Amino acid sequence: MKYIYNTNNQVCAQSIELEIENNIIKSVNFTGGCHGNHRGIASLVQGMSADEVIRRLAGITCGFRATSCPDQLAQALKQIQSESK
Repeated sequence: MKYIYNTNNQVCAQSIELEIENNIIKSVNFTGGCHGNHRGIASLVQGMSADEVIRRLAGITCGFRATSCPDQLAQALKQIQSESK
């Protein structure tokens, strides 16, 4: 299933488009922000379970900000999981 998550205004990416099937991440695409870093994150998490991505990325900050693009990906996955229940 495909999802679009609008990030908060503390990060460079405006949104994250995810495709998840049976709790496995099929694809991730960030809109806005650092294209190279986002492509790297997307490539690394492809094929991983949402639970593992949340475990690894939740709470990562960016400089003085309370969140980051990886943390926003984890937040998106948490929201998707909570809505799926």
